[in-house]
Amino acid sequence: MRPLTDEETKIFFEKLSQYIGRNIKFLIDRPDESHFFRLHEDRVYYISETAMRLCTNVQRDALMSVGTCFGKFTHSKKFRLHITCLDYLAQYAKYKAWVKPSSEMAFLYGNHILKSALGRITEDTPRYQGVVIYNMADVPIGFGRTAKSTVECRNTPPTQVVVFHQSDVGEYLRDEGALM
Repeated sequence: MRPLTDEETKIFFEKLSQYIGRNIKFLIDRPDESHFFRLHEDRVYYISETAMRLCTNVQRDALMSVGTCFGKFTHSKKFRLHITCLDYLAQYAKYKAWVKPSSEMAFLYGNHILKSALGRITEDTPRYQGVVIYNMADVPIGFGRTAKSTVECRNTPPTQVVVFHQSDVGEYLRDEGALM
């Protein structure tokens, strides 16, 4: 487990800022305890200082994970967010979208969100912006990218895709082996 290099930090923060913007500072400067981002086997973990001290007693090859996995670097050095970071994304998200109950299961099975399935969306959401997806009971169920801005959504036919699916809580069941 090691700190991220400058290049890795830049790539990671660019991806994270697409969802939470400048709220990244709240992840790093916490009032309760210091937290860090660490890299272990191409995965980025969000770890408290206490947990990081405790994991130094475990051999590197025996350590599976520690803290919250935010995602992983691909072989081409791009960063992909995992569903395991949804709690933090939802807490600090700039833009949000809500799915109607009739289409919630379709999203959880990995489908994009159509205009007819969209309950509401944050005002002034730009096109291709990262959004956290909620059900109508305000429970975060995933995240994605907007295919259309808020203004474009108003004049879109009901069969058009308005939010591209990227990850949802159904992945805990579908891809549980790949999350570790």
